[in-house]
Order: sequence, then structure tokens, then C-alpha cells
Amino acid sequence: MQVVKNYLYNASYQVFVLLIPLITTPYLARVLGPTGVGINAYTNSIIQYFILFGSIGVNLYGNRQIAFVRDDKDKMTKTFYEIFLMRIMTIVLAYAAFLIFLMTTGSYHAYYLAQSVSIIAAAFDISWFFMGVENFGVTVLRNFVVKIVTLISIFTFVKSFDDLNIYIMILSLSLLIGNMTLFPNLRRYIGKVKLKNLRIWQHLKPSMVLFVPQIATQIYLVVNKTMLGSMTSVQAAGYFDQSDKMIKMILAVVTATGTVMLPHVANAFMKGEVEKTKQFLYNSFSFVTALSVPMMFGIAAISSKFVPLFFTDKFLAVTPLMMVESVVILLIAWSNALGTQYLLPTNQNGAFTKSVVFGAAVNIIVNIPFIIFWGALGATLSTVLSELAVTGYQLYVLRRQIDYHSLFIDIEKYFFAGIIMFIMVYSLDRMLPNSWTMLIIEVVVGMICYGIFLMILKAKIIKMAKKMLKKE
Repeated sequence: MQVVKNYLYNASYQVFVLLIPLITTPYLARVLGPTGVGINAYTNSIIQYFILFGSIGVNLYGNRQIAFVRDDKDKMTKTFYEIFLMRIMTIVLAYAAFLIFLMTTGSYHAYYLAQSVSIIAAAFDISWFFMGVENFGVTVLRNFVVKIVTLISIFTFVKSFDDLNIYIMILSLSLLIGNMTLFPNLRRYIGKVKLKNLRIWQHLKPSMVLFVPQIATQIYLVVNKTMLGSMTSVQAAGYFDQSDKMIKMILAVVTATGTVMLPHVANAFMKGEVEKTKQFLYNSFSFVTALSVPMMFGIAAISSKFVPLFFTDKFLAVTPLMMVESVVILLIAWSNALGTQYLLPTNQNGAFTKSVVFGAAVNIIVNIPFIIFWGALGATLSTVLSELAVTGYQLYVLRRQIDYHSLFIDIEKYFFAGIIMFIMVYSLDRMLPNSWTMLIIEVVVGMICYGIFLMILKAKIIKMAKKMLKKE
């Protein structure tokens, strides 16, 4: 099955992506400290706004449009050049806006300039094209090489807080170089095109439709760090960033299905296979639930041992943040399945947009009082509430289109197995001494416990997994 292969490509890369920060994050926490980590998190959060406005929703829009026309080389060629050139122009405008911002701000100029290379890198990001044609191997291989070079560079050149600017530049340049390496692979898919035949701006309005939810999504992904850095301190932004980074790294393994399924479902929907698209959703939703429940409970159970071992005692404030934020692993897994894997590929852009705008509104409303009263913990709580709002709205919108029983099949089994696993691992965490060996034992015990209970309860996901493996 092509979907399974693509998921394995994506998931294997996401596992690799997990391993890189597992090596670099504790090192950087020690050499840069809370202040260095916080400055990077704060300045990067500002730069993300310029990247967001320059990209105008192209990653989702381009992925879907290429999936629609991939059976016609001429149409695909024309579509690619139109979307690519449009994004180049909008990124130029975004960089001009960044330069104006730089003239008005009074601090962190050198760090902002280093971060701004990422804006330029966004102009040459064509990964959306390869996702649209369902060639995930190209992007995965590219990212493997870039990450390894980045890893080596960090350990070679970043030795203290004074090297913070070098660290930021390494990350920015790795994005730019990585994006440029994808272009040689275009030759096998697209041909030549005459510039006079291109209608670049016809894509602006539809991409803007998907741009609105991305603005809203960015609000509750990045604005917390921006507000913490402005309202409290860059250290608080650093604590939140470390917690958020770990949760999102783990979550990346689960949401890898969204990247794989969007073009697949879009193609099936265009062929009029409506029931097939629903079955894709049911299977995907069951899969991400089975995967995210143990991750959610597992992170909550081991946080108090993991944080001092991984980040050092300087980052103990991260422990309660990770425990609370672990809830979003399940919530984002669900909203990714409902939104990215169903609403978007079935052209229900309005519903998807409203869901993330609703989540962003919740975030804005609660963020200020929560941050004032509870600092970084308040930002974490507002993140959870935001994701809950998004998922809840999407479930409400789809109430007449899908069968909830089929969607939530075996959910009680996943939660029962997850809760038992949490009790066992949390008890072990209280009793065992702080060491990496003990932490690994806890993780292994948790995995075995969860797996055994799923088999005892005869969860459907076990049969699905065996069936897919047989087909392979």
C-alpha cells in the first residue's frame, strides 16, 4: 500500500527528527542556558510571523492543487510555476516588511538578522509539490542529510552563550540549503512553460482562504512565546519553548499521517469516492488515537524524572508545563485527522478555517489573564484550551457527515489501557532513582503494559495493523 509506505517514510523521518533534539537540546540547555534558549525562542517567534505572511497558505494549498492535477503533466507544470512564482513575490514583500520592523525595534538586532535567513529559505520551499505527487522519499532523504549536517555544525561551532548568533545562523542556513536541494528532483515531474501563459495571481484568493486558518493556527503556536517574552521574561519564553518543543516533537510522529493522507484523500474525493474518504478518516482516526493516548499519559508520567535529566535542574520549571501540555498530543492528533485529513481534502475550507479561528480567539481571550496570573503555566493552559476548542468545533461541524460510533470505535479500550499504563509508570517514577537507565525502564514497561492491555481487550487496531503488514 502506497499510503503505508508514505507513512513509514514520514514516520521514520519524524523518529529521526526526534532523535536530533534528544541529542542537541540538552547540550544547548547547558551551553546557552535559559536566557540563550529564551532569546532564540522569542526572536524566532517574531520571524515566524513574517514567514507566515510571506507563505500565504501555499504549503496546504499547493499540496492539494498538485494532488488535483498530478495526472496531467502540462497542468501540473503550469500549476507549479504559478504557485512557486507567486510565493517568491509574497516572500519579497514579507522581507521588506521585516526590514521596516528591524528599524523600529531597539534590541536583538543581530539575532533577528540571523533568524531572517529563514524568511528567504521559505521562498524556495517546494516540499508542497512533492507531497502533492506523494513522493515523500525525496523530502525525507533531503531532511536526513540536512539534519545530520546541522547536528555536526552545532557541536562544532556552538560552545557557549556567546555563540548564540552562530547557532541561529546554522538553523537558518540549514533550512535554505535544504530547500534548494529539492529543485533537481523537479525534472522528472514537470516540463518547460512559457511565462506569458502563466496566471500567477489566480491562486492568490484560494490560497488566502487557507492562509486565514494558518494565521489563526500560528497565533496559538507562536504568540505564547511572543507574549511571555514581552510580558514576563525571555526565560519564561524559554521554559515554555522547551516544553512545547518536546511535546511537538513527539506529536510529529502522530501527525505524520496528515501529510500522507491529504493528497491521497483529495485524489479519492476528486474521483467521487465519498464513502472511501470517510473510511480513510475512520481508520486514520483510530490509528492516531491508539498512538497518541499512550504518548499523552506516558509524557505526563515521566516528566518529573525526564526534565532534570534532559534539561538540567536550571529548567525544573518545565516539569509542570510538560505534564499539562501532554493533553494536546491527543487533541492535535484528533484535529489533524479531522481537519488536515478530511475537511481540507474534501474542500470544506470554510469549516476548517472557522475551527482554527475559534481556537485562536479562545487563546487570545484567555492568554493575557492566564499569563499575568500563572506565567508560563498560564500560556500552557491556554494552549490546551485552544486545541480543545479546535477539535470540539470540528467534531460539531462533521456531526451530520460522519458516524461518531465508527469514528470513536474502541476509544474506551485505548483510554483504559492508557490509564493503567499511567498508574504503573507514575508509581515506578516515584520509587526509582533519577537516572537514564531507570527512565528507559519506565518507558519500556509502559509500552509493554499498553500493548498487552490492547491485546487483552482485543482492540480493532491490532487487527488493522496485522492486515496492513500482510498486504505489505
